[in-house]
Amino acid sequence: MRRTLFTQDHEDFRGLVRDYLTRKVVPEYEDWRRAGLVPRELFTDMGELGILGTSVPEEYGGGGQRDYRYHVVIQEESARAGVTLGGLRTHLDVVVPYFLGLADAEQRARWFPGLASGALYTAIAMSEPGTGSDLAGIATKAVREGDHYVLDGAKTFITGGYHADLIIVAARTSHDPDNRRAGMTLLVVEKGMPGFTVGRRLDKLGLPTQDTVELSFANVLVPVANRLGEEGAAFSYLGRNLAQERLAIAVGAVAQTRAAIELTTGYVRNRVVFGKPVAHFQNTKFELAAVVTELEAAQSLLDAAIAALVAGELDPADAAKTKLFCTEVQGRVIDRCLQLHGGYGYILESPIARLYADARVTRIYGGTSEVLKTIISKSLGL
Repeated sequence: MRRTLFTQDHEDFRGLVRDYLTRKVVPEYEDWRRAGLVPRELFTDMGELGILGTSVPEEYGGGGQRDYRYHVVIQEESARAGVTLGGLRTHLDVVVPYFLGLADAEQRARWFPGLASGALYTAIAMSEPGTGSDLAGIATKAVREGDHYVLDGAKTFITGGYHADLIIVAARTSHDPDNRRAGMTLLVVEKGMPGFTVGRRLDKLGLPTQDTVELSFANVLVPVANRLGEEGAAFSYLGRNLAQERLAIAVGAVAQTRAAIELTTGYVRNRVVFGKPVAHFQNTKFELAAVVTELEAAQSLLDAAIAALVAGELDPADAAKTKLFCTEVQGRVIDRCLQLHGGYGYILESPIARLYADARVTRIYGGTSEVLKTIISKSLGL
């Protein structure tokens, strides 16, 4: 179905991203996958091309385009090329918006040029060993002493934390027994601060090039000048960008679903069993007809949600519906595509097997499907 979401500027940007991925990423990607990490230079290279800084104001070297569709293009082209660019999606779609929305003038001058150029790469640290979706249960604490906070605690499942130069840490600065959501603050921890340790890279089911790490903080002195926003107001800040975070996961889910169908269509045309291509069997035709219909439904819902986000009209319930539907479609469709590959689909050298493994987490991070159903049901007054 014809999409009307993008302008010519977006398509020109798409050409730039596609060319870069084809020339610089795809030839090296297998080495990165085996290493379990993308090189840090990836982000400076992309920054030099202007791919990373589209949303950063022009006075700091960015493109000055607060248009989420440019980030959609990056995800779509990455899926088309069959690559995962480390924690880039988290950096662009989750973390940078906090800097754009909360940084004061001094912080902007200090950090924004690096965000635009790729010299500064970011992560956000919310989840803890005992706290996942329940952000009000955060135990990492920060005690103010003069012009510093003393930060202590641990975080886990931190995407992009291995390479990150700046990490936004959600920490508890006070306790209110009547309001668990009060008393949380966002502090920016910089690589190399004494007492800050990047722990092991976690060995995951999928997404091998997307580094996911544990972090620990032992008496880390974080300057008050590194606080984002007001003390104690973090919970309200964390909710502001959830719609875009969830939408970004849906974008990747749909793009990877499309890649899976294209892979499978090519495979069944060429794979011969019982003397004829797999594509000639009615079951194959019916399976692909069903999954491509699901894809188009997901794409239509997603494009409507993206347009609403760009217009500043996407509410949390609609973002939840979009992520829920698109990631559930991704899981169903890629499973059917792997089935059509037969035994080859179960071999990790097969791209469809990698897509299958990568897909499983999209129904977990950014809000589990169960959490999203709770949000949607509340919007119905239930």
